[in-house]
Formats: sequence, structure tokens, C-alpha cells
Amino acid sequence: MSDSYFPRWRTQPSADAGRVVAPDERLPWPQMFAMGVQHVVAMFGSTVLAPLLMGFDPNLCIFMSGIGTLLFFVLVGGRVPSYLGSSFAFIGLVIAITGYGGHGPNLNIALALGGIIACGVAYAIIGLIVAAIGTKWIETLMPPVVTGSIVAVIGLNLAPIAVKGVSGSNFDAWMALVTVLCVGGVAVFARGMAQRLLILIGLAIAYAIYAILTNGAGLGGKPIDFSIVANAAWFGMPHFTAPVFSAQAMTLLAPVAIILVAENLGHIKAVGAMTGQSLDRYIGRAFIGDGLATIASGFAGGTGVTTYAENIGVMAVTKIYSTLVFVIAALIAIVLGFSPKFGAVIQTIPGPVLGGVSIVVFGLIAVTGARIWVVNKVDFSDNRNLIVAAVTLVLGAGDFTLKLGGFALGGIGTATFGAIILYAILRRPSSNVV
Repeated sequence: MSDSYFPRWRTQPSADAGRVVAPDERLPWPQMFAMGVQHVVAMFGSTVLAPLLMGFDPNLCIFMSGIGTLLFFVLVGGRVPSYLGSSFAFIGLVIAITGYGGHGPNLNIALALGGIIACGVAYAIIGLIVAAIGTKWIETLMPPVVTGSIVAVIGLNLAPIAVKGVSGSNFDAWMALVTVLCVGGVAVFARGMAQRLLILIGLAIAYAIYAILTNGAGLGGKPIDFSIVANAAWFGMPHFTAPVFSAQAMTLLAPVAIILVAENLGHIKAVGAMTGQSLDRYIGRAFIGDGLATIASGFAGGTGVTTYAENIGVMAVTKIYSTLVFVIAALIAIVLGFSPKFGAVIQTIPGPVLGGVSIVVFGLIAVTGARIWVVNKVDFSDNRNLIVAAVTLVLGAGDFTLKLGGFALGGIGTATFGAIILYAILRRPSSNVV
């Protein structure tokens, strides 16, 4: 790579025969546009699902994911290929703070936005520290047994939300199971990019089945109201929401930055390994970029954002790591954010279908934590690792809450700090076990 702030992207004629396209290379623009569309499709399912579960405007969140990705691109100097989408780490706490019932717009969204901004500030500060002294201290505080436990807890803590969302009627429960089978079928039997898009394709199939059963055959469930799509304008400004800064919301959501740090660090290491280029010197700037993107999203009315494993998966399949692809994907997302009709289509997704997808996604998040243990060969014959993982999982899954005056730390926050502190207390300096 060049020594300038931004690389001088070299043009490659094609990506035939599985040739790797490096971060500082690009394909001809028509091929780049096609890849940008593919990355938008890859991030779409999760970037839309997270705001729907919290009662945020998915149209605005798509828009802010594009803005956030561009901010990230500028902060890292176009060196780290990543797309920033809605983070699932905020869901449980946002629902607790706002009292969201699970259906329609979240009327108390402003309270959560102040906390999301506080999280972004904390995240950016961590980025500044990393830029100054490196990541060794993070890896010491959060070894694989800790990060795996924290990631697993996110999925387990969200499990009751998914189940509650499909418990409205017997039809809803069965439709959720059909959705799970649709997503699972795509995951197991599809191949290539279709398999990578399991959430989006599975959701689309389940949506069609729901429409046939309710709108077509009149069987159970509430029919989909397509009139809101017909009445929506093709073009319009996103609906922005001003934040409200509540001390309680800010103290609850700021610690989520620790989860985002662990997640982003793992993603950057993975991309570096895939490209064969060390990206460690950009980690601090990446944290700052992600933090600023989260701050910007919070001020606009969007969710917190994070780098997306879905898009890393696309890069692994295509071997195209050009950072310019993500600029194109971000611009496409911004354009979609200006279409109320696009947002109206998202709002027609039936609750049971959304709940079924949530069951799969939250389960996958939990299993991802276990995968971190397996990949890093965490030794559970070491009682220190065993205790850290066991206690963390129960604290998070049980939504254990600690109160100190007007401050309350519950669920994911308690589990996160509990894992870090417990590991530090039980750590034996002479031990080399991960």
C-alpha cells in the first residue's frame, strides 16, 4: 500500500479465476457497482431487523448505515474494507430503557438515542487510546474466554424478546416455526451467495407463505396491508429524531462500547488474515470511525452501528476486498434511505415472520460466542475459564441487575463487566492458558 493517507487504487481488469482483489485495488466500475449491490443485499436483513425489533425507523437506519460507512472509510483512510450496519448489542437495553412493547414505532426512542451517543463517545475514546498505545491491553483484559462469553450472552439475553414476539396466537407461533425452517433450509441446502443471504432469502420465502395463507386463503393471522406501500411516496426525506440525554440511559448504554470493541477487533483481525495484510495499525482509527458513526446515527435517530460479519462473509466468498466497493454500497444505502416506499415495504413484514427470523439470528449470535471458544481452543479444564464462562452466561441470560442509588446495571452490562472483572481477579500471572 502507498504511504499517502488514502491508497492509490490500482485497476484490475477482472476477478476471474478466483483472483484476490486487494483493499487498494479495484475492478472496472460496472463490476464494482455489482459488488456494491451485493454487499447492500448482504447487510440488508440484519440492518433492517435490528431497528424493527427496537421500534426504530428502518429507513433511517439504512440511511445512517450508509453515512456511517462513509465516515468509517474516511477515518481509516480507505484501508479497512468494512460495512457498518445496525448493532444487535443495543436491543435488550434499548427495550428496557424505552419500555418498548414490540410493535410499531417506539414512542420513547429519544431516551435511547442519548445513550447510543454516549456509547459512541466511549467507543471513540477507546479508539484514541488504542491509536496511542495499541491493542495489547484489550487482548489482556478480554481474552477469548471473555469475548466468547460476552458475545454468547447477547444472543441469550435477547431470547425472551424473540419468543415473546411470536406468542400472540397459535397461528403466530406456527408461522414463526415455518420461518425458522425457511431460514434453516436456505442455510443448509442453498449454495454460494444464496447461502450467505440466508436471512434475507429465508425472510422473503416466509413472507410469501404468510401472504398466501392470510391474504390469499384467509387462514388465521392478520392479512398484510399493502395499501401503505401503494400510498407511500417514492422519494422523501428521512424522519430524523432529536436525542434526549438521560443519565440513566447513558450509563446503561455506554458500556456497550466494550462489546463493540471486542466485535470490531475480531472482524479486523479476520479481514487482515483473509487479505494477507496486517491491519493492526488501523485498529485505533477503526474504533474511532465506528464510534463517530454511532454518534452520528444517535443524533439523527438511528441505532448504534458496528462492522458486519455478513459483509466479511461476502468478501471471503468473492475474494474482492477493495474498500471502494463499500463506498458504492454506502451510497446505494443512502439513496434507499430517501425512499418512503422502500420503508413502507419493510413495515409490512409480519410480526410472526420477524419473530421467527429473530429466533434464528439471536441463536446464531449465541453460537458465535461458542465458536470463539472453539477457534481459540479455550481450555475449559482450567477452572478459571470455566467459572468465567459459566457465571457470565447466567448473569446475562437471567438479566441479573445491580443497583447503586439511581444507577442500575443489568443484563448484558452486568455480564460484560462481570466477565472482565472476574477474569482479572481469577487470573494467574504465571498461566499461559487462554
